[in-house]
Amino acid sequence: MNNLPVVRSPWRILILVMGFTFLYAPMLMLVIYSFNSSKLVTVWAGWSTRWYSELFHDDAMMSAVGLSLTIAACAATMACILGTIAALVMVRFGRFRGSTGFAFMITAPLVMPDVITGLSLLLLFVALAHAIGWPADRGMLTIWLAHVTFCTAYVAVVISSRLRELDHSIEEAAMDLGATPLKVFFIITLPMIMPAVISGWLLAFTLSLDDLVIASFVSGPGATTLPMLVFSSVRMGVNPEINALASIILGVVGVIGFIAWYLMARAEKQRVRDIQRARRG
Repeated sequence: MNNLPVVRSPWRILILVMGFTFLYAPMLMLVIYSFNSSKLVTVWAGWSTRWYSELFHDDAMMSAVGLSLTIAACAATMACILGTIAALVMVRFGRFRGSTGFAFMITAPLVMPDVITGLSLLLLFVALAHAIGWPADRGMLTIWLAHVTFCTAYVAVVISSRLRELDHSIEEAAMDLGATPLKVFFIITLPMIMPAVISGWLLAFTLSLDDLVIASFVSGPGATTLPMLVFSSVRMGVNPEINALASIILGVVGVIGFIAWYLMARAEKQRVRDIQRARRG
């Protein structure tokens, strides 16, 4: 096959630049205005780190950040466990009675409106409280359960797509050598799907941290997540502390995303090298 020269159309470059500008220009403006010394976020009054200092002295904001990060981390971890199990059932167990319904129920939260999901979970928690006395009140636990419910669907889709691409011959060879299915999963399958697990965890973490609608339904008076606090404060006028907090979150997410991308790329290269070495051997 002849290597044809790549033609770089100016229109393609222009569309690409416009697309990236549309996506990232608002974030850049937010970071710039986080260093604005004025209380009015739309009026520039000079450079200052005042709002970063006031942010860390705002107990309500710090409490909401801590609660949201805790719930997001716990929900993403549990969603990865349940999503991995669900993906294995859908991909490796083949066709069984109820398999179509099982797959539909796992992926239903993907297309379910957040309002319907939040209202359904609220009614469930209220009915359980009347029937068995649990949960006694709505708070961190109910928000965590709600986030696990819809995050599991996203994780299951990501991991199942990865499982369908795996080479079964490596796992079959391990079982032929006497390894149990459980050992094969932890020694061979899990390392091979680990990039998908990490991607699913990051996706679930972001979805949980970003959720406002469902958390508003299932939270109680003593549990206010960061999106709920930001939404309530924005309705009274944008607080400059929010710009500082959003800038910090952007920086942390960018660093974590880069590290995750680097680790997954290195793991994928190592996996390809291992497979090539095994085939040559």
